[in-house]
Amino acid sequence: MEAPRLTDRQKEALLALLDDPTPAVRTALLGHFRQLGAEGRDFLKGVTRGQNRLLARAATAYLGELHFTDPVAEFRGFIRSMNYELETGVLLLSRTANPDLDCGACCTFLDRLAARCRELIPGPATTREKCRIINRVLFHEYGFRGNTEHYTDPFNSFLDQVLQRRKGIPISLSIVYLLVAQRLGLPLEPVGAPTHFLIGCHEESPPFFIDAFRGGALLTAGEVYALLRASHVVPQASDLAPTPVREVLCRWCRNLVQHYTAANDPVSARLFAEFVSEFEAAYERHASS
Repeated sequence: MEAPRLTDRQKEALLALLDDPTPAVRTALLGHFRQLGAEGRDFLKGVTRGQNRLLARAATAYLGELHFTDPVAEFRGFIRSMNYELETGVLLLSRTANPDLDCGACCTFLDRLAARCRELIPGPATTREKCRIINRVLFHEYGFRGNTEHYTDPFNSFLDQVLQRRKGIPISLSIVYLLVAQRLGLPLEPVGAPTHFLIGCHEESPPFFIDAFRGGALLTAGEVYALLRASHVVPQASDLAPTPVREVLCRWCRNLVQHYTAANDPVSARLFAEFVSEFEAAYERHASS
């Protein structure tokens, strides 16, 4: 029997419901997508590559729950799409290591972190003051910290494991921080400084930076430069510029190549090296077009 086909009107109706968190709606949609089979899978995959970030995130969560996709192929497709959304990217990357990852649970946990921050933020507050609240919630109430004992453990680089174990490395902790900040509407951006990943607020004057690996320490540009010099890096102004999502995810994969190599897992190291090559090839195609 041929699977049912989606009409344009049905697609519009699904899109209108896709990011609805109501349990009854989610249960109904899961059942509907299962009934659609390949048609539902292709619809959701198309949404993950669309321009609407909220819908892309929701579609990724449904794909994860339905186990509709080959996670490695899905992440390759995301890389080639050149439509990079941070939360979708890190969830898809995490699914390459844990195909049974519950993306919806990760998003719900991030929502809960943001909701707790909102409870504590006073009426009018500056971005800096709101960041201090995020610090309190993440690093004191929930106990997130840098994994200094086992820095090269690959689990430090997968969002679900970082959320579950409450520890990670600079880039993964920074992304957790950013995903919470996004939910609060804060103008924070990733800053991929050499040797140490940070978060930047460039809309304030002077700008300030956040070191999520060190409990959310708020740093001036001068203090970041001192941190880089201590790591034997000659700092440049460009080191403090916002880093595009593509470069964030590519750097994340490079870290995993190093960490899987240290763990004597050449197969996994090779996979993430291939992802790095995919990012570089996609960028070259885009730059030359």
